[in-house]
Amino acid sequence: MSNTHTISGVIIDIENRTQYGAVITIEKGRIAHIKQEPNVRHPYIVPGFVDAHVHVESSMLIPSRFAEMALQHGTVGVVTDPHEVGNVAGIPGIEFMIADGATVPMQFFFGAPSCVPASPLEKSGAVITAADVDEMMRRPEFYFLSEMMNFPGVVHDDPEVHQKLRSAQNMNKPIDGHAPGLSGDGLKKYAHAGIHTDHECSTLEEAIEKLELGMKILIREGSAAKNFDNLISLMKPYSDNLMFCTDDCHPDYLKQGHINKLVSRAVKAGFDLYDVLKVACINPVKHYHLPVGLLKVGDRADLAVVDNPEDFKVLSTYVAGVPVYEGGEVQFTLSAALAPAFPFRGKHESGHLKVTAKGNFVNTIKAIDGELITGWEKHPCTAEEEVKIQPEADFLKLVLLDRYEDTAPVVAFIKGFGMKEGALACSVAHDSHHIVAVGCDDASIDKALHWVVESQGGMCVVNGGEVEGIALPYFGLMTDKSGRETAKDYEQLSQKALACGSHLSSPFMTLSFMALTVIPHLKINHNGLFDGQTFQSVSLFSD
Repeated sequence: MSNTHTISGVIIDIENRTQYGAVITIEKGRIAHIKQEPNVRHPYIVPGFVDAHVHVESSMLIPSRFAEMALQHGTVGVVTDPHEVGNVAGIPGIEFMIADGATVPMQFFFGAPSCVPASPLEKSGAVITAADVDEMMRRPEFYFLSEMMNFPGVVHDDPEVHQKLRSAQNMNKPIDGHAPGLSGDGLKKYAHAGIHTDHECSTLEEAIEKLELGMKILIREGSAAKNFDNLISLMKPYSDNLMFCTDDCHPDYLKQGHINKLVSRAVKAGFDLYDVLKVACINPVKHYHLPVGLLKVGDRADLAVVDNPEDFKVLSTYVAGVPVYEGGEVQFTLSAALAPAFPFRGKHESGHLKVTAKGNFVNTIKAIDGELITGWEKHPCTAEEEVKIQPEADFLKLVLLDRYEDTAPVVAFIKGFGMKEGALACSVAHDSHHIVAVGCDDASIDKALHWVVESQGGMCVVNGGEVEGIALPYFGLMTDKSGRETAKDYEQLSQKALACGSHLSSPFMTLSFMALTVIPHLKINHNGLFDGQTFQSVSLFSD
């Protein structure tokens, strides 16, 4: 393609709240001229979409393969927190993400992980210190300080936590928040510490309290956490302070759409087109100071061409004036990536999952479909007797196997999966990424754990003694297979999980969050049960 070319279509001018036919002249990757042409009536042109908060690793795809999927939906950039790979492999893992992302035309705007491990009470494969954060904040590759999940550390003046916040403030870089359920004086202190976003709101009341303190709310709709319906009514009064994000999205989600899908849902729900596009395209660019064009003369030509301003089906995507997706195909070649060697140190031997009751009730995790927050129930048991799995009562065994050290598995119990037979296991377990499994009998759980360890990472289903799985050779989190191939494999594996009786919309995604102790209420970690509200360990049994 020459340095000068044109694109015709109906420009949706978000800031001026108007539409007009035009011919856009692009020179050297930038918009040189926009000439109005009243006879041009199709297609429609909008600034490229930006996902304001996503962990690329959760797509199960290395960054270049993620880009291959997301560019098809008009996404030109993602604000991404690499703390998943950071928990596994530290800064070398993050450097891999940056290097692989640089091989494709999508823009990856990385943050410096603020919480590796997720809290001082977690055990991960690496530790990112305040000194590490300070060094990353000085590098141009890092645009912001990633979500500060250790909100107790902020509220109670942990010196290391506040040193990380100061490093971002000294470089005038934004700080992302993560404060589920935080309210009142604690929330005020959190916001006044310079933390100006939150993507963990599940209710209007929670979101409005944070908005009134000057925070910006990211409306999240991913594979596990689905808050769009609860929060979208914020659009009319607060559109200047909202953004869209997915946070975590599996490849089957990306196959169907990305931020464009949320835009379409909002417009079809009756919200103002220009407000919605401001949230999807403009607000992230301005908040994070991103070098992404906004469809103005002089801007980089980062834009999406869509069929109509309701469905937002993307016909082509341009990054820096180059068509990177059109005609149903991406227009770039993927480079080969080399899977880094990162062995699992954890081992598993069968026959170590038996639990004897030491009280009259089992503290039991309750998984909630579409939420990262969990419930906390007490299931009756008989002291000094073995606690048996009861699939008919939706009372299943949950196991965490240490990934970084050869220790005995941690066994707990869970409701909400609805499985009647078999087991699931995966090495994606936010944020420390130990191996987690849930199942209806010990033999199936043992077999699932063995498969993940022997595969050096992945996810699997065991049913009827047969095991099927997806290997994830990149840090036990990602694959370099194409997004469509991975989506197909994942959809088939999810169907196998559903065949075990689970009624969850995304069983593996839900399972992966049962070890995320920085989100309430009851979770599991390498020490046992953990209360994400009080940040304290919890006994498996109570009277």
